[in-house]
Amino acid sequence: MPITASTLYSLVNCPHRVAMDAFGDPAERDKVSAFVQLLWERGSDYEAEVIANAPVAMLDLSGYGPEEKARRTHEAMAQGEPWIYSGRIAADDLLGEPDLLRCEDGRYVAGDIKSGRAEEGEEGGGKLKKHYAVQLALYTDILERLGLSAGRRGFIWDVRAEEVAYDFERPLGVKNTQTYWELYQESLAEARAILARGEQTRPAYAGTCKLCHWYTSCLGQLKAADDLSLIPELGRTKRDALVQKIPTIHELAACDIAPFIRGGRTDFPGIGPATLKTLQARAQLIADPKGKPYLKAPVHFPDDDLELFFDIEVDPMRDVCYLHGFIERRGRDPATERYVPFFAEAPNEPAEEKAFADAWRYVQEHQPCAIYYYSKYERTIWRKLRERFPHVCTEDDIDAMFDPERAIDLYLDVVRKHTEWPTRDHSIKTLARYLGFNWRDTDPSGAASIEWYHRYIEQGDASLRQRILDYNEDDCRATRVLLDGIRALPVVS
Repeated sequence: MPITASTLYSLVNCPHRVAMDAFGDPAERDKVSAFVQLLWERGSDYEAEVIANAPVAMLDLSGYGPEEKARRTHEAMAQGEPWIYSGRIAADDLLGEPDLLRCEDGRYVAGDIKSGRAEEGEEGGGKLKKHYAVQLALYTDILERLGLSAGRRGFIWDVRAEEVAYDFERPLGVKNTQTYWELYQESLAEARAILARGEQTRPAYAGTCKLCHWYTSCLGQLKAADDLSLIPELGRTKRDALVQKIPTIHELAACDIAPFIRGGRTDFPGIGPATLKTLQARAQLIADPKGKPYLKAPVHFPDDDLELFFDIEVDPMRDVCYLHGFIERRGRDPATERYVPFFAEAPNEPAEEKAFADAWRYVQEHQPCAIYYYSKYERTIWRKLRERFPHVCTEDDIDAMFDPERAIDLYLDVVRKHTEWPTRDHSIKTLARYLGFNWRDTDPSGAASIEWYHRYIEQGDASLRQRILDYNEDDCRATRVLLDGIRALPVVS
C-alpha cells in the first residue's frame, strides 16, 4: 500500500484516520459534509485559476491517467522541462502527485497550490503548517531517491498569490528544535507501521473530528471505552501519557492522584500537578450522573444596562468576513432583545467594507454598553478589517472597543479560567445546548454557514441568506444564554 501525501496529511491531524481509511469498514463512514465537498471544489477551482493565470509556461499533465502521467513526468524531468504541472512521481513505497515541479539547475523542487494560507495562525506569522510540510517533504524524498532533488525544500503558492518557501532543515520552533525533515521522517515511519498493521491506533476526541467521515464511528468507540480524550482539553497527547496508569475517565475520577505527584512534577510527561488536578475535577464531573457545572471563583461582569452579544461569519477560502451579527438586550429583559445583522451581499472588498463600517457605526452609536463574544476570533478579524479598511476606525478605536473591562471574551476569560462543566468540550454549541438552548437549523455550524454563503453567492437564493442570518442570530443568542447560565452558577472553591 503506497504512502502518499494525503496519507501523511491525515496522519499529522489523526493517526487513527490513516488506519480507518486503510482498514475501516466503509459502511461505517459518514456522508461527506457539504462543507468538505466545498473545500474540495474551491481547491480545484483555485488551482485551475492559478494555472490559467500562471506567469510561466508549464507542461500540463493533468489530462493523463496515472501510468501515462508518471511516464511523461519522468521523461519531462529527464529532458529538463522548466515547469511541470500535475506530475506523478514514485520511488520505493512512496507515491506523490505534486501540483508543481520546478527545474533548478537540472534538478527539481516540488510545490503545491493551496486555497488557504501557507502559514499557521490568523495572520500567518511565519510558522509553517506541519500538514503541508510533510506533503512537500514526501515529494522531495521521492526526488532525492530518483537523484533529481535540488535540495530539501519546497514551496506553496497560497491564497494570497504568494510563494512561501518551505525549508525542511528549519526547526519547528524556538524551543522545539526538531526540523521539519525530522518530523517528516517520524511521520513516514509511523505511517509505514500503521499500514503494515505493526502499530495499533485508537481514536481521540478533538475539534477537527466533526468534519471527518469517521466521526460517528470513532465517537461510538470513545464512549464505549470511557476514553480520557472525552475530557475537555485533554486530547491525544495527554491521553497517551496517562493511559497506561489511568486508562479511563471513571478511573481518573476515582483514583488518588497524590502518588503520581513528586517534587512539583507528575509521572506523566507534559502534565503538571495543577493540570492533573484540573483534569481529575473534570473527570469527576463527567463521571457523576448528577454532576453540575460550577464557578471556581466569583466572576464580575460589567453592570451596563445595554448588552451586545456579538458573532461574526467568515469565509476563509475567499478571505472575506460576510456577516457581523448582534443581539442587543436592555436590563437583562428578554422582551427587549433585538437581532441586528450587517451582511456583505457580495464576496468583494466594497461589500465587506460596507458591512464592517456599518457594524462599527452601530457599536459606536450604542455606547456605553457591555459586549460579549466567544473566543478571540471576533477581535482578531476586526483588527484585520481595520488594517484592510483603515479609514473606518483606528487601531486605538479597536483597542478601546475590546477593552476587557467592557468587552468580555466568555471563552478565554471566563469559561476556561473560572468554570467547570460536565461536558466533553467547551464549544458554544455544547455549553448552550447543555443549558437548554437549541439552534433552529438542523445543521448548525460555522462550516455549514460558509457553504450556505457560497451557494447564496452562486444562486442568489434569498432562503439561503435567511438561513445564514438565522444561524448567526442563534449563535448570538446562545452567547446570551451562556452568560445568563454562568451568572447563575454556584461558586465551589
